[in-house]
Amino acid sequence: MSIQRAKEVIREEAKAIEELSLKVDESFERAVDLIMECQGRVIVTGMGKSGIVAQKLASTLSSTGTAAFFLHAAEGAHGDLGLVQRDDVVVMISKSGDTDELLRLLPLFRRLGVPIISLSGNPNSLLATKSDITLDCSVDNEAGSNDLIPTTSTTAAMVMGDALAIAILERRGFGPEDLAHFHPGGSIGRRLLLTVEDLMLKDKDVPIVAKDTPMMDTILVLTGNRGVTTVVDEDGTLCGIFVYGDLGRLLERRKDIFGLKVRDVMIANPKIIRKEKLAAEALRLMEKHGITCLVVVDERKKPIGIIHLHDILRSGVF
Repeated sequence: MSIQRAKEVIREEAKAIEELSLKVDESFERAVDLIMECQGRVIVTGMGKSGIVAQKLASTLSSTGTAAFFLHAAEGAHGDLGLVQRDDVVVMISKSGDTDELLRLLPLFRRLGVPIISLSGNPNSLLATKSDITLDCSVDNEAGSNDLIPTTSTTAAMVMGDALAIAILERRGFGPEDLAHFHPGGSIGRRLLLTVEDLMLKDKDVPIVAKDTPMMDTILVLTGNRGVTTVVDEDGTLCGIFVYGDLGRLLERRKDIFGLKVRDVMIANPKIIRKEKLAAEALRLMEKHGITCLVVVDERKKPIGIIHLHDILRSGVF
């Protein structure tokens, strides 16, 4: 019985979120524009469950390059309003749009001259009509509670807030390197800060053979270097790579391999990466091309390192 009810609640909320996408219109674009033009901070406020949603939105904005703070609506009229400055933008979140604590703040925000964006479950409410921009977060009913407690409505407000944050993030061109500066701790921070240079083999540990190296000598290099070697031309520029897998496939085709040079059997134009790139990018390239290592090159395309899939996974952050 409980399992079936849980599935019904999930389906009800999923349906409400799907319908929410139909309510995104020009007001959403204007809200993004307003926040992008903001010279101060984004102050997000709400009460009760909506207050929790407001805290989450403020946190998401802050971690993605937009200075944002949560203002407890009840405390706003008791001293905390000093947090709000004239260059700020205020985002007010309320299911009913008639929450007393929020309505008491409206004239105070107006006196400061700050623009107001509301995320409201009632687009005809006093809060919505008094806001500069209103994002419609209304739902038909609360899932599984006979409308007794907020469920679907808080989910809708949360999703609308996420959509707003992501739209702003993309407008800013905010990428993984930027995110790393806001998440220096924990596995997210380590993943975003970890570079190829941090994990690659370098200096004397980089296997390099000239393209005219005989197969016997090449195989000896493979044996001592995890089954891989880079191949360079006369001026030390990378021209190929040779791995154990290539050796195995070669032996399936012919037995007389020792009269060959590595240039005859190497993989030309191997996949490469620069040392300053994120380790996550190296992992993505390996997965995309079905390989287990990348050659790290400098600006002259000379090999300066090898990064192995095993070393990336062993870092413990992927």
